[in-house]
Amino acid sequence: MPVELQLALKARQLGKLANPVARLYRSVAKEIPRVLTIYDIDMPEVEARKAVRAHFAKNAHIKDDRVLDMLVEKGYMDLEETLLQHKQRSHLLRTLDGYVDQSGANRKILGKDATFDEVFNRI
Repeated sequence: MPVELQLALKARQLGKLANPVARLYRSVAKEIPRVLTIYDIDMPEVEARKAVRAHFAKNAHIKDDRVLDMLVEKGYMDLEETLLQHKQRSHLLRTLDGYVDQSGANRKILGKDATFDEVFNRI
């Protein structure tokens, strides 16, 4: 028997309950503070919620029940993979509407006129 993700299995079992999209949104919104802490993302919760809301709004025009069920199940799978840390920090940052922390890779780049203190602090 193949291993299945528990949240996706739960979504499949819930079936046609009242508004599964809203249930998924509440589940994701509830986990935002935890995800930001786990992945050490310096982003306000308000911005993260806006990014999540934008992802939901991007698919708001879809009316086909089969497609909605697939998207809801995929959303639960994505949430569980995020909580189990199967993603890297950069993947999650890209998911949050292209939010990129520029200080990460650029903090070690020094110019030719770098002082001793800048070289020392780089390490």
